[in-house]
Amino acid sequence: MKKQQNMKNAPKRPPMKKGVIGRVVKMLFKSYPVLVPTMLLCILFSGAVSSIPSLFTQKIIGFIEAGMTTGDWSGSKEKIIPLIFVLIGLYILSIAAITAYTQIGAYITQGFLHKMRRSMFNGMQDLPISYFDRNRHGDIMSHYTNDIDTLRQLVSQVLPSLINSITIVLVVFGIMVYYSLWMTLVVLAGVAAMLLVSKKMGGGSAKYFVRQQKSMGKAEGYIQEMMTGQRVVKVFCHEAKSQEAFDKINDELGDDSYKANAYANCLGPIIMNIGNVLYVIVAMVGGLFIAANIKNVSISGMAFGISILIPFLNMTRQFTGNINQLSQQVNHIVMAMAGASRVFALMDEEPETDDGYVTLVNAKAGKDGNLTETNEHTGHWAWKHPHSDGTVTYTPLLGDVRMVDVDFSYEEGKEVLHGISVYAEPGQKVAFVGATGAGKTTITNLINRFYDIADGKIRYDGININKIKKSDLRRSLGIVLQETNLFTGTVMDNIRYGRLDATDEECIEAAKLAGADDFITRLPGGYNTLLTNNGANLSQGQRQLISIARAAVADPPVMILDEATSSIDTRTEAIVQKGMDKLMEGRTVFVIAHRLSTVMNSDVIMVLDHGRIIERGSHEKLLEEKGTYYQLYTGAFELE
Repeated sequence: MKKQQNMKNAPKRPPMKKGVIGRVVKMLFKSYPVLVPTMLLCILFSGAVSSIPSLFTQKIIGFIEAGMTTGDWSGSKEKIIPLIFVLIGLYILSIAAITAYTQIGAYITQGFLHKMRRSMFNGMQDLPISYFDRNRHGDIMSHYTNDIDTLRQLVSQVLPSLINSITIVLVVFGIMVYYSLWMTLVVLAGVAAMLLVSKKMGGGSAKYFVRQQKSMGKAEGYIQEMMTGQRVVKVFCHEAKSQEAFDKINDELGDDSYKANAYANCLGPIIMNIGNVLYVIVAMVGGLFIAANIKNVSISGMAFGISILIPFLNMTRQFTGNINQLSQQVNHIVMAMAGASRVFALMDEEPETDDGYVTLVNAKAGKDGNLTETNEHTGHWAWKHPHSDGTVTYTPLLGDVRMVDVDFSYEEGKEVLHGISVYAEPGQKVAFVGATGAGKTTITNLINRFYDIADGKIRYDGININKIKKSDLRRSLGIVLQETNLFTGTVMDNIRYGRLDATDEECIEAAKLAGADDFITRLPGGYNTLLTNNGANLSQGQRQLISIARAAVADPPVMILDEATSSIDTRTEAIVQKGMDKLMEGRTVFVIAHRLSTVMNSDVIMVLDHGRIIERGSHEKLLEEKGTYYQLYTGAFELE
């Protein structure tokens, strides 16, 4: 059989890709095909209107100049007043356009971020367990906070400002060329200096903005770890050590942020002062042109004079100001690209592959005794197996699990399981015993396909589990892990998590079966007691009992108990064991335990050592063999 790679070929986080802005823009147009173009039209209109007054200014000054020259103001007044009213009307329209695009932009931004967060979260549900093994949870959380915030700035501020500034620059440039080609060349020379500085400073800050986003994710990951493990930190008096480690990470973040912003903060003042110098130069050159009576070269054909110089100075200020605005946006764009790349990296992660086509369905026996599919909840399940010839067979869900010569490795060349063979018939209890790292939990992770095997076969009711759809496979398994996970909600909600359509009565019955009913009824709100922060208001043993009740309400044919009673004291364990015995009746059960008292009544006990099964048999048989299990039982040897 061709070997499959697991962690080796697991998808890695892609680097920051080019075309991130284009991807954002494409998604915006796809999400809001009407509102986005409307917003763009409003931005373009407001930008164009803010540039047009220079044309009116030139005409007004021209009329004033003519009145001063001729001494006749009657005609000038008649021409100036309408221009003023037109200007006022344009400004009112500009204000309306600005109000419209800011309101539309706010709506689009929040809706877009809502969709992005939803896409990220939905995509995250389909990622393999290996992704969460490779990445810190705090760093993943940073995608939903810091990185998504950079997208907010990009959509709500950067892109509108960018489009507005580009519009103004283009319109003003066209007006300047219309009035005077020579003066336009003077302005362009100063702008060229601005662009050179912007390119140099922007290029220097880009890499540090990218590093800043990564450092921020690293810092959040460390903080999340410390918050989760705060009790451990305090128990071992590692506050100073934790602070030292955080200081190092925080210094790295501070250094990257300083370098990024040092470049960015210098850029604005430098460009602004270049603009001021350019303003003075334009005024001087314009004055020389007027004094020397130099012939003006322009599309308008007008002679160069005060009526052109004054609006030209205004346009120079407007032109350089928007060039400065564009240069400022470079830093925001770089930061947004860094954050957006990390967001898209999460969204582009390869989902967990699932080639399964065998599904789990409700079944009932027909008149001929054969199973048929039904929409009713009968309590009986079957594997629906379509075949290439168009026929469909239904195999009863019994819980027969067989592993044959299974090899597995998390990394290529480092096998952790070697030739594992396990035969668990329906109703059997199979126990795995061995030191930490022997491969016990890995075996159960392969049964539910958290990872795929490298070689060998695993069959469930005679069907290769690679053919079974993963969601249906896992629905047929109940798992109680050593690490408990309770969610914000009531006790009843947490038990019902095992089967969302379970009634209150079924949840209470499951709690009684697990031995949890006694302490739950003594809680302030009983089954309606609100749990927060992973059930911090409960003891570790109580949290584990709720986890067991959650598995019980799922009522699966196969149960995996991974150190399920490790967090429960001996007295509570005796109570739970009775419930566990009832829970395990008629089910195939895989038990992982360090306490041999919990596995003594198993049908088969397998002793693992470095990924190999070195002993197997019943409790009595293994004691007779006087091997490793015997030494463990008599205390001659202890598990590590």
